[in-house]
Amino acid sequence: MLKDARESTILPQLAQIDQKLTAMAHALAETPMLSHTHGQPATPTTVGKEIANVVHRLRVQVKAIQGTEILGKIAGAVGSYNAHIVACPSADWPGLASRFVASLGLAFNPYVTQIEPHDFIAELFHACERYNTVLLDLAKDMWGYIAKGYFKQRVVAGEVGSSTMPHKVNPIDFENAEGNLGIANALFTHLAGKLPISRWQRDLTDSTAMRNLGVAFAHSMIAYSALLKGLGKVEVNESALQADLDTNWEVLAEPIQTVMRMHNVESPYEKLKELTRGRRVDAAGMRSFVATLEIPEDAKQRLMDLTPGSYIGAAAQLARAI
Repeated sequence: MLKDARESTILPQLAQIDQKLTAMAHALAETPMLSHTHGQPATPTTVGKEIANVVHRLRVQVKAIQGTEILGKIAGAVGSYNAHIVACPSADWPGLASRFVASLGLAFNPYVTQIEPHDFIAELFHACERYNTVLLDLAKDMWGYIAKGYFKQRVVAGEVGSSTMPHKVNPIDFENAEGNLGIANALFTHLAGKLPISRWQRDLTDSTAMRNLGVAFAHSMIAYSALLKGLGKVEVNESALQADLDTNWEVLAEPIQTVMRMHNVESPYEKLKELTRGRRVDAAGMRSFVATLEIPEDAKQRLMDLTPGSYIGAAAQLARAI
C-alpha cells in the first residue's frame, strides 16, 4: 500500500508542486521585493528567489521520500523460520523469503520479529513531515504576503469571499493547506514515533495505529491540492512591492557601510546606525550622506546609483538557476 501510494499518488502530486513553483521562480526572478527579518524591513530580494528557496528545500525532501526503501519480511512467528525449518529442513528459507519479497517489488529485511519493525515507515514519514513543514512555511508566508498586498488574488466567479463581508477575498486556499498540513504532520509524527516500538517480539499497538496511514496521506493530498489552487489564483502586485521598496531607503545602510569599510572609512557601522536606526531616510537623505564620503569616485557613483529595487545581489540569477 505504501509503495503504491508513494509511486502512483504522492510523488506525481509533489512533481506538480515543483513544476508550479519552479515556473513562478523563473517568471518572477527579477521582481524586486523588500525582505523582512524579525518582521522588520531588511535587505531586498526578489520574489522569484524566495520561491526558488522553497523549491530547493522541497527537492531535498522529495529525494528522501523517493529514497526510502519499502521493506518486507517472511520469517515466521518470531523471525527465525522455526516452523519452516521443522517442516522442511532442507529448504533455504532465508533465500526463498528474500526472493519472494523481492518479487513483490519490496526490499527484504532479514532481521525481524513477528513483524517487520516499521523503521522504514518512520523514515518515510519523517521525510513526508519535513516536506510538509516546508510547504507549511510557504503557506504561512503566502498568507502574509497577501495580507501585505504583495500578492493579489484573482476573483473566482461564484466564490464566497467572506460570509459577512462581501468585499473580501480571503486567502482560504492557503489557510486550508495550513490546516490540513498540520493534521497530516501530527499523524506522521505520532506514527513515526509509535510504529517502531513493539513490546518484545510483538504487540498489537501497531495494528490499530496503522489503520491511520492513509489518513495522514489523505490530509497531505488535500493540502497539496489547496496549495496548488491558491498558487494558481495569485498574481504579483508590483506597485505595492515598489512602494514598499521606495519607502525603505534605509536598507541601503548595509551596502554603504560595507563599501566604507572596504575603503577604511572610520566607524562605518556606527555612522550608518546614527543616520538610519529607527528612522526613515529618503533617497535624497541617503545620497546626501554618500556625497560626503571620502571614497574613490567609482565606488561613490556605484552607491549613488543604487536603489532599494536594484540592490538585489545575485537573487535573479539564483532564481533562474533553480
